[in-house]
Amino acid sequence: MAGDSDPNAPWVTTAGMLPVLVTGALFVFFLGYIPQIAAYAPVRWAWDWIPSLDIALTFWLDGLSLMFALLITGIGTLVMLYAAKYLAGQPQFPRFALYLFSFMLSMLGLVLADNLITLFVFWELTTFTSYLLIGYLHVDPKSRRNALQALLLTAAGGLAMLAGFILIGVTQGTFELSELNAAGSMAEHAMYLPILILVLIGAFTKSAQVPFHFWLPNAMAAPTPVSAYLHSATMVKGGVYLMARMHPSLSGSDAWVWSLTIFGGVTAVFASFMALRQTDLKQTLAYTTLMALGTLTMFLAGSTGYAITAAMTFLFVHSLYKAALFLTIGVVDHGTGTRDADLLGGLARAMPITATVAALAALSMAGLPPFIGFIAKELAYAGGLEMTLSAFVIPMAIIANALMFAVAGIVAWKPFYGPQGKLPHKPHEGPWPMLAGPVILGVLGLLFGLMPWLVAEALIEPAVAAVMGAPDTGGRLVLWHGVNLPLMLSLATFALGALMYWKHQQLRAALARIEAKGPDFDAGWDRLLDHFMAMAKGQTRVIQTGVLRHYLFATFTVLVVAVAATMVLRSPGSVSLSLGGLSVREWAIAGLALAGTGVVVLTSSRIAAIVGLGVVGIAVALIFIVYSAPDVAITQLLVELLVVVLFAVAALKMPHLDPTGKQRHRPWDAVLAASVGAMTTLVLLYVVDTPFDRRLTDFFEAASFPEAFGRNIVNVILVDFRTLDTFGEIAVVLVAALGAYALLKGARAATKKDEGQ
Repeated sequence: MAGDSDPNAPWVTTAGMLPVLVTGALFVFFLGYIPQIAAYAPVRWAWDWIPSLDIALTFWLDGLSLMFALLITGIGTLVMLYAAKYLAGQPQFPRFALYLFSFMLSMLGLVLADNLITLFVFWELTTFTSYLLIGYLHVDPKSRRNALQALLLTAAGGLAMLAGFILIGVTQGTFELSELNAAGSMAEHAMYLPILILVLIGAFTKSAQVPFHFWLPNAMAAPTPVSAYLHSATMVKGGVYLMARMHPSLSGSDAWVWSLTIFGGVTAVFASFMALRQTDLKQTLAYTTLMALGTLTMFLAGSTGYAITAAMTFLFVHSLYKAALFLTIGVVDHGTGTRDADLLGGLARAMPITATVAALAALSMAGLPPFIGFIAKELAYAGGLEMTLSAFVIPMAIIANALMFAVAGIVAWKPFYGPQGKLPHKPHEGPWPMLAGPVILGVLGLLFGLMPWLVAEALIEPAVAAVMGAPDTGGRLVLWHGVNLPLMLSLATFALGALMYWKHQQLRAALARIEAKGPDFDAGWDRLLDHFMAMAKGQTRVIQTGVLRHYLFATFTVLVVAVAATMVLRSPGSVSLSLGGLSVREWAIAGLALAGTGVVVLTSSRIAAIVGLGVVGIAVALIFIVYSAPDVAITQLLVELLVVVLFAVAALKMPHLDPTGKQRHRPWDAVLAASVGAMTTLVLLYVVDTPFDRRLTDFFEAASFPEAFGRNIVNVILVDFRTLDTFGEIAVVLVAALGAYALLKGARAATKKDEGQ
């Protein structure tokens, strides 16, 4: 991607710098809230949105959302500065800048939203904007395919999550997260398990837990700045954020502990092995992101201060080193023309700054002292020892961390100090806009390791308090805890990691053989889509027959079944049918309707049938007249007249019916017609027997003249109280009329053309 940019093109443009300045301003804005949030005083902003559905635009700033907001805006500023130079000269860069900035705003909305429905809206906005970013190289079929894969998978998870949110709102009486978390765990509620499953489906698809993991490495089709942003501070951490945010309300059950521990642990170890398997450095880093997401998920299963502190610290640490490493790999790609680990080597002499930054970030990823990554790893081991499933958590954490140690060597040692292969072009150092972000993030990893109190009280401890639901006195960020069991586990991790790096070529070959025999989730996704398309085509062949009668039959069948099932399930009760009170006039109208119906059923002439149908319509109009609705009766008569005239004109062009009537005997149509009639009759009888609610009637009677200055209540309702609805109906009629005019005009033109020939 970098090779497509013009190194001589100006990068200080409006599209390049405006997002940088605005995002930087937002970062400074959120920095100002650190003292207040550190004092455990959250901030809430609220605006009514859809009050009738208890949906509001409410935003909540506490320790967790502040940490995410600072990561999103801080790393976002550096990524956007990087992108301005990385993609300089590309004609589509303004579009890219718009996508990236929109994505940043969507992610901010997600982590700040206090209302569950508001959170879902921003959740899906991140899905949509990430789709645009992953598919930015839209001329590449692979980019389009991978973008669509990410969109479908995460959007489907989001819909499941929405169902869970609706269940929460219905069962708990509120959609506000702050209220839900203040109320404590809902684990004892009868609907807890369905809610948990639905919410976790959304979280697991967004944060790429096995078996939904395969979309995330494929998202590497995006430009490097996008990869750095998605994998460090934004989209893929959305699911982790959701689990952390809902920890007070959804934790506290065995289902929570087991699901997060198993899925997280398996994802962490699986992704670590897959990271060692890759030769493309972006793919390597993508799988290390999976490892991090699995680890975070696993530790969020815990309920102790140490476990949650470990999760929040590692979340912060991972954002720093992962953004730095992705941006560094982009500099290497920009300076050498390749990301192949087997080709890269000996770059330290030509790219000393890049080599230094890569070392800083990789040492933090490896968990070596005095970097903050070491503190996060020590906390993870201490927290894992306190967790319910510690016998599973500790081995998973050791294996994953050892593999990350080996991957750190592959990413930061081999390209700069190992043997060099044949590179596409002579390596050179990157420009300062592309180095600024990695340098700052790499130095921060070291600075916070040496002085962890800078970040502990300001960010980590308030975030832990937000997840725990109250300030906690658990784990503390200290570089040296003394000689203890977590330190011994760290030393074992370093030894195992060094051995894995030494033998990584052999391990890579062995993993390739195992992978060849194992399930291919990515190919399985393609097969799933193929089967889905085949099913859709088969369904279309059955349903879309091209015969209007079939469509009408299906439509009315569904209507009858749906209404009848509702009536049976809701048990509306018995109905009373009294015919003794009908007058002679009403019996005459009924007889007229029956006579018209008989003509429609028995005639073999289309003209006679439409006339009989018109007779039924006239009978209905007479009913309106009898019951004092002359305006509705006039409308009915005009419609019947128009239908008869139009159908009579059309019938002249239609083939004659079979005079014997043999082809018109369709028993299933008769059954359906009788069912629709019976259903409609029962519904009307139930409605008539229902006590009349006069609230709307009284309102329209009282408001018709004083507010709308009309004495005809029906007209006032249509024109004033239902203005938009009436306007929509008029628009539909107008569109239909224009369509009919266009068809008739085209037919006349075709006829004249044929006559001319």
